[in-house]
Amino acid sequence: MENDNKIVSSSQQKALAEQAERELFEKKLAENKKAIETGDFSSFDDEVEAKIEEEAREKKAEEDKAAPPDENAILEVRHLKKFFTLKKSLFGKPLSSLRAVDDVSFIIHPGETLGIVGESGCGKTTMGRTVLKLYHPTAGQVFFEGQDVAGLKEKEMRCLRTKMQIVFQDPYSSLPPRSTVGDILAEPVKVHNIVPKEQIKDYVLELMESCGLRDYYYERYPHEFSGGQRQRICIARALAVKPKFIVCDEPVSALDVSIQAQIINLLKKLQQERGLTYMFISHDLSVVKYISDKIGIMYLGSMVEFGNKAEIFNNPLHPYTEALFSAVPNPNPDEKTEKIVLTGDIPSPANPPKGCKFHTRCPRCKEICKHVAPEYKELEPGHFCACHLYD
Repeated sequence: MENDNKIVSSSQQKALAEQAERELFEKKLAENKKAIETGDFSSFDDEVEAKIEEEAREKKAEEDKAAPPDENAILEVRHLKKFFTLKKSLFGKPLSSLRAVDDVSFIIHPGETLGIVGESGCGKTTMGRTVLKLYHPTAGQVFFEGQDVAGLKEKEMRCLRTKMQIVFQDPYSSLPPRSTVGDILAEPVKVHNIVPKEQIKDYVLELMESCGLRDYYYERYPHEFSGGQRQRICIARALAVKPKFIVCDEPVSALDVSIQAQIINLLKKLQQERGLTYMFISHDLSVVKYISDKIGIMYLGSMVEFGNKAEIFNNPLHPYTEALFSAVPNPNPDEKTEKIVLTGDIPSPANPPKGCKFHTRCPRCKEICKHVAPEYKELEPGHFCACHLYD
């Protein structure tokens, strides 16, 4: 009987402790709401706000799971996350993570080019690779032609590899040095049975011609080519399996300006001839403006602005987008442009700032930006932005 009383007492104490904790949480939540209304953040609890924001994002992601994919989209990404574990407990539980891609959503229609822009380390390349399932997503949905590929296994992804391809950033390290150009281009054709065996060489030579490569390059090795020629080989390799969607991961960043123009024009020509859809990742805003139909601006793993090319360039809404555009050199020496200089370095995605991730460098930062993350919402038709300036 005495033991039963002890058990009851222990369970009651636990229930009372949970109730007290819940009441304290609700009290802090009420104080936070009052602080937002009054603008006095002296007693604001950032941890409570972060927990509420995370719960709201998870709830929105669960609600969106029930919605059918866009029938007109070739690629639809919903609430995509990719975290890399930095530290684990003794039992394998993640203790700290690097949030490389954090709750990103967008849609690409067939034949379009989506340009992804941002500083080094903002998650552009990781997002591109996660979309292709080269990295396994931590959470979120990736619909390719209406099929959610995020949860597919390696064997199930095999049949989709011919439809989704990538052109890597470095043409010097992405080609096997001991294989000839002919072998490099023929291998995916053989593996995926694109054409009959006896037609492979003719198919490869035709592919090389379409990418501006001479037929006598067939027996040569990668080290015998310049950077621009190697990138043409990489493009030809991606096209060998007749894909519909290609991620171009900074395909011209390692090339001279004159060669960049050739590669960009080649990509546009191939897009028109083959009806390709691109996700074009780049630092160069002039290149992105030339090739893209839509543009997404990324900062510290999150999409801060997204819209059509004309809207983004003519009416940038986010302060980070404005700062990026102000850094582009003006070719007119008589026209003066005001440059927006961002102070400080980009924060670590392993320990992002509370509130808006950009507030530590934002020239138009308000007090609420330091504590409350802005909602990513549609401010104009097709133009999305996450900034407190438009609340």
